[in-house]
Amino acid sequence: MNPTPFDPKELEAVTTEIAPGYSVTDFKYPISKNEGTRLAFQGHPWWQAMQGIGPRMFIPLVIPDTKARGMVAENAKFDPNTEAGGPDMFGVEWEYIKTVGGSMVRPGVPYMEDISEWREKIIWPDVDSWDWEGCAARNNGTYLQEGNLNQIWFYTGYFERLIAFMEFENAIMALFDEDSQEDVHAFFDKLTDFYIDIFKHIKKYLPAVNAVFFHDDWGSQKETFFSPAVVEEMIVPYMRRLTDFLHENGFVCEIHSCGNNYKQIPNYIKAGWDVWAPQLMNDVEKIYDDYGDQIIIATFPTNIPEDIMALPTTEEKGAAFAKLPEEEQRRIAREYCDRFCRADRPSLYNFYAAHWLTPAFREEMYKQSRINYAKPILEEAANA
Repeated sequence: MNPTPFDPKELEAVTTEIAPGYSVTDFKYPISKNEGTRLAFQGHPWWQAMQGIGPRMFIPLVIPDTKARGMVAENAKFDPNTEAGGPDMFGVEWEYIKTVGGSMVRPGVPYMEDISEWREKIIWPDVDSWDWEGCAARNNGTYLQEGNLNQIWFYTGYFERLIAFMEFENAIMALFDEDSQEDVHAFFDKLTDFYIDIFKHIKKYLPAVNAVFFHDDWGSQKETFFSPAVVEEMIVPYMRRLTDFLHENGFVCEIHSCGNNYKQIPNYIKAGWDVWAPQLMNDVEKIYDDYGDQIIIATFPTNIPEDIMALPTTEEKGAAFAKLPEEEQRRIAREYCDRFCRADRPSLYNFYAAHWLTPAFREEMYKQSRINYAKPILEEAANA
C-alpha cells in the first residue's frame, strides 16, 4: 500500500485512547494509526512512526521473567514496589531496586560458575504449565486488539541469559575461552529450542501478538563488549534460527541491544533483526548512512542547539528545547525528516529521544515525514 499525498486536514486534532484510561491528542491519519505503525515497522511507512511509543507494548506476567524484572504491561494489576523480583523462569533470583525502577540478579550467588555445568545444573521450565489460558482470557480482545502492532518484550536474550546464570565476568570469558565455547554452543542451541517453544505458545494463545522486542545488551557507553567475530560465531547462528522461526510465523523482530554497538550492526543484520534503536551515544548518522538500507534504524535529531545538548540531564534538555521559539522547533523537525525520512531507507523515531517531542516538533515531523515518504510515489505518477 503506497502513501497518498499529504492533506493539511490530517493535522486536525483527534483524541485517541492508547491505553485504558489514557488518551492523547493525535492526527487525523489517512489510514489507521495502527496500520501506519505496522507498515512502518515493516519498512513501508506513511509517516514517521515512533519506536517504543507507537506499538502496544505487551509484557505479560505469564512469563516468569516479567515479575522478576519488575516491568509489567498487560491487563493485570502489578505493583513493582511490593511484587517485583524473585525467581525468573530458571529459578535465578532477581532483586528489584526501587530507586532505579529495575531488577538485577542477586549478586555473589551465581547459579553456576562454569558453563560446563549447564547440563547438570539447569532445570528447563515446563512451558506448558504456565497459565497461558489465564493470560489469554485477560488480554485477548482487551489489551491486545487485532490490527495493532502488539509487541511483546522478551527478557532475556543469549548473552544476558549467560550473565544471569554466571555473572558478567564468567559469562564473557565463556564466549572467549576455547575450552568453554563448545559448551556455550550446546547451551545456546538448547536455549533456542526453548525460546521457540515459548513463542509457539505465544502464537497459539495470544494470536494478536505480532512483534517481538528482544533484549540482549552487547555494549557499554564507549564500546562493544566483544569483537564482531566472537558474536558472529557464538551468538548469531542461534539468533538467526530464532528470527527465522519468528518471521515464518508473522512476527516483526526488533533487537533491544544497549551500548555503543556500531561494530555489531552487521551481526544484527545477519541474525535477522528487522529493527534496532541505538542509544543516544551512538553516531546515528553514520549508522543510518552505512546500514539504513539493510535494517530499520530508530533515529533521532542530530541538529539540536549545542547549548541545549550541553545540559547534564535529559529532563533539562527537554525543558530547554520546549522553550525554543515554535518555528525553531519546527525547523529542527523538518531538518530531521529530510535527513532520516527517506522512502529508499525508512527509519523510525527513537524512543530514547522522546524528550524532543513537543507538540510543535511532533506536528511538523508528522507533516514533513508524510511529504517525504509519499514523494517518490508522486514523482513516479507525474512521470508516468
